[in-house]
Formats: sequence, C-alpha cells, structure tokens
Amino acid sequence: MQGVVQRNDVFYGDYIELIPAPSLMRSHGNVIFSEHYLSGNHTMKNLMYFLIALVCHTTSIQIVADAAHPNVILIMTDDQGYGDIACHGNPVIKTPYIDQLHAESLRLTNFHVSPYCTPTRAALMTGRYPARTGAYRTSSGRTMLHRDEQTIANIFSDAGYATGMIGKWHLGDNAPHRPQDRGFQEVLWHRCGGVGQASDYYGNDYFDDTYERNGVFEKFTGYCTDIWFNEAKSFVERHRKEPFFLYLATNAPHGPYRVDPEWSEPYRDSVLWGNGANFYGMITNIDHNLGRLREYLKELGLAENTILIFMTDNGTSNGIPKSELPAGSFHGFNANMRGKKSTVYEGGHRVPCFLHWPVGGLKGGKDFDGLTAHLDLLPTLLDLCEIQLPQDHDPDGFSFAANIRDEKIPAHRHHYIAQLHGGAGFHHPEEPWDTSCVCKGPWRLINGTELYDLRTDHSQQNNIAEDHPNVITELRDLYEAFWKSVSPRMEPVAIDVGNPLENPTTLCSQDWYLPFGNPPWNFNSINRRPSITGPWHVMVQQDGTYRITLRQLPKEANTPLVAERASLTVAGETHEVNVLDGSSHVHFTVNLPAGKTEIITQFWNSNEPDGGAYFTDVEFLEAKHAP
Repeated sequence: MQGVVQRNDVFYGDYIELIPAPSLMRSHGNVIFSEHYLSGNHTMKNLMYFLIALVCHTTSIQIVADAAHPNVILIMTDDQGYGDIACHGNPVIKTPYIDQLHAESLRLTNFHVSPYCTPTRAALMTGRYPARTGAYRTSSGRTMLHRDEQTIANIFSDAGYATGMIGKWHLGDNAPHRPQDRGFQEVLWHRCGGVGQASDYYGNDYFDDTYERNGVFEKFTGYCTDIWFNEAKSFVERHRKEPFFLYLATNAPHGPYRVDPEWSEPYRDSVLWGNGANFYGMITNIDHNLGRLREYLKELGLAENTILIFMTDNGTSNGIPKSELPAGSFHGFNANMRGKKSTVYEGGHRVPCFLHWPVGGLKGGKDFDGLTAHLDLLPTLLDLCEIQLPQDHDPDGFSFAANIRDEKIPAHRHHYIAQLHGGAGFHHPEEPWDTSCVCKGPWRLINGTELYDLRTDHSQQNNIAEDHPNVITELRDLYEAFWKSVSPRMEPVAIDVGNPLENPTTLCSQDWYLPFGNPPWNFNSINRRPSITGPWHVMVQQDGTYRITLRQLPKEANTPLVAERASLTVAGETHEVNVLDGSSHVHFTVNLPAGKTEIITQFWNSNEPDGGAYFTDVEFLEAKHAP
C-alpha cells in the first residue's frame, strides 16, 4: 500500500479505488471498509498491514483531506458600507478585529454587489443576476427564487458538506423558499427583511427575540448579533470533524438602529447625525463578535483551513448624514465615493470583501484589484474547495481562483451590471435602463446616459458622456444584451399552500404582487391601515378543502378587526362574510384545485374598500374525495 491515504478513498485489499469528492457524504477523515475486504480470502495479516499503514499516515491523512476540503464561513453584514470600517480610512469608527482580518486577508478592492438587500442575497446564493433568479426586489412578491434555481447550499450539501444558515435570509418566508428548503440543513433565522418587520415574529425588537430554528419558533435571551455569533460557534463545534459551509448573515447594522449603550456611547459626542452613534455602535458590536468567532476557530484548530469571508450586502445606509451638521463636525466617511444604499453610483454597490484561508495561501494582506462581484463567489468557492459545478447550473459569475494566484492571466470578468428594478419611490413597472450602472474598467455608465471615468473622477461628479461616444456605444451594447437575457425571468414566483412542510401557511402583505412601489411591509405602514390590497401568487399543492383566515394584525397581537365586512377572491371565485364585533379574524372554508392561483383579500367599511388582510393563514384541511 503506497502513498498518503485520503479521506475519499475506499480500500479493497491491496489496492485503492478513488471515489469522486462529491461522494464524501460528510465523512470527515473516516476510512470506509468494504464488505469484500473483510471477507473471503483476505487474511488477518492484510488487515494488520492496513492498520499499521493507517496509523503511520494519520497526520498526512488529515493534512491532505483538509487541504482538499476546507471549511467555509461566509459572513455578510447588512447596510454597512465600504467606508464604515476603520481600515478603509474612517477616522472615527473602531473596528479592530475587522481591521486585523483585512491585514491578514486577500482584499478584493474592486468588489461589487447589488444596491440593496434581496438582490445581493439572490446573487450570492446562486451566482446569477438577481433579475434572472426572480428575487430582485425587497418586497412585493419579488424576493423569492424561482423553483429551478440551485443555491450554493444545495451544491455544498450534495458535495458532502454540513450546511448552516444563521441570521437574515430575505429570500422568502414560506415554503418552498425558506433557507431549510434551499439546501441548508440547519437554520436559525428571522423572517422578512429585518428584525421586527411585518412578517417577522410579532414583537421582535433586537433584544430577547423569537427566531425560527429549523421550522420551529424559539425564544432567545440577548442581543440579535450576539445570538447569531453564539449560534455560529455552536454550529462550528457540532461539525468540527467534518467539512462545513456556514452562511452567517447579520441583520445589523440595518435599521431600526438599536444596540446596547455600551456600544453606542463611545460615538455619542462625535457622530451627531440621526442614529449615527447607534449605527456605528452596531458595527463595533459586530466587530467584537467577529473577534470572538476567530478566536474560537483557533481554539478548535480550524482557523488555518477555514475559508473565512467578510463582506457587506450594499452601500451604507447611515454612514453619512442626511442633513447639515455644525461646522467642523465629523460628516461620515464614504471613501470619496458618490452614493449609498439604493443608488447605482459607486458608493451604492462597491463594498468590502476579504478572504482569509492560510492553508490555501490567502493570507498576509494582499490587494486584488480586478473587477469582482457577488456573482463570482459561488464558482470561486467551488474551485477553492475542489467541488464540481453541476452541469445544469449556469452561473453569471466567473471563478477568480486562478486569477488570485496569478494576476498575469486574463481577467476573469470584463464587466458587471447593477440595477434597481423598482421599489420604494418607483411609479412604474420594471423597465430597461432605469437606475442602472454598467461597470467596465474605469468606466461607469449610469442609466444609459451618464458616463464617469473613475481614474480622474473617483467621486463621479463630471458627466463626460458627450466626450466618449464610442465608450457609450460599447457599454450600452453590454446592457442591451444583459436586459435581453434576464428580463424574461422577471415574472411572479409562487408561494406554496397545502405543502406538508408548512401547514398552515401565513401570508403577509409584503408579498402582495403590485405593479410598482412597495406594499405594506412594516408596522408603521400597517398600523395606519392603508386602503390598498394586492394578490398573493400561490401554488396549491393539494386538491382539497382549505380554511383561509384573514387578519389585520398577526395572530399573536389578538387585536379586533376594524371592518364591517370581508371578502376573499381565490381560484376565480369571490366569497364574502360580515365581521362580528370584537373579532380578530374571519374564516373562509373553500375547496381549491391544485395548481397556480391568486389570493386577494379585502375589508370593507361603509361599503367602501378599506385595505386588505395584511396577514392571512391558509390551512389545508383534507384532500378532495374521489367521486
């Protein structure tokens, strides 16, 4: 028996049969004995030789296995911009552990994401442009991936990795769109786009909240970010002896800006704009937790062979003031970039991204200046972990694994396109060019008409479109091809009802599919009872009888309806009932055929429509009986 024994080898007597890495089936450092080897003409002598060889090569086994299959921890914070870190030049914020990671990592200095939450998460999970995935907005039924989309968790899970997701998901609250439906074996998460938003557990406010663990709500004690990182440590501990992929997505520092004064008070006298001190305090708390996690990885002996990625999901939300401040005051820091979250100027989509993996050579502090994007992380991580990209997965991202080892080879990516496809403030459906940016080399084409050269105009103040018609034509051609490719997939994605994995299904108005703008997605809006409604696109999984319950507030609120009458339209039929005084809900029992349909609700007062049911439960009762 010659050579080093690897984890993915199966031994048959005196020879080794190699099995492809995807068949690891989460065995970590284990040797698989075949029944053939332990029976028939094979002698105890052969077994003794095998065991001696195994003992002699124990150290080599671990090194080879680990190098081939590193762990992955992907940390993404929410609404923290490029300039909200001390190591990027911010003179006020304190982020010593992020700074240390920056000093020890490969830094992607020209790394781009989408301008806000859901689209970045869709691209990160699939390696595909958000519009192509179906999840390209933050609400209005456009936050869920098409059913045929594969996620990075699906691929890592199929390759034998333990997969976990902790924190903010924002790619659908209902089956089959929850993280546990999308390849993550263990999940702890909050619903909606932020803690305390409409579809999240009622009453959550960042402290002592209730989150969902593997389909069951669980009460916690403490601050949200602390809980996420504590759970990350527990996940790592449980899976320390097998390869794992952990996606840790904090909701902080997304608003509302809440944090213990221990973290915000140091900024109270220097960060003077609204909630700025709390925003900085939330980031410093994240920094503290990152330091704790890295120390724990060292204690477990996992730090050297864990690919640790730190990134953010879009530009800053509150790192620069929205109004005038007294002369001489600190005015925030955005690395001289124009724009912030929800804009397509550089400050809206260029963010930090650090990769640290000592065993793989990603250490010591080095800048990689090539154009990179969130789309590229999936194929790059697969390359680094030696996992085959499924043949039926067609990413828009490109692996830069070879480029970071040899920057002389041709660039992996030549251009990138960021676009907001509607949302708050939009008064028309999605359309080409609207709020878009084409990035290529130093050029930025905004909305198809504005052109900036970052070599001479880093802050994007001088539109030079008239001086470079050829560049305009080239970048417009790139955008036209992009739009033609992704726009056919910008269509409704249905939520399951009657799915045994989630019954009943609780629908929230944030997923009403409106032609433009945002539906009611937070309680500031819902408590005003806006007099609008919209359809939920649903997929009825079972032909049968359903009970549909309409509410204006979640069941946990137990608040009386402010309505005289209620109506339900589903599967082409409309049903109406009167509302009893003091009732918190109304029920409809209906028969639904399997397949796609829409659910539309409406409350009435004085014979006038008065808004829909912002919360609606759909419960499968029994299957339709055969005639």
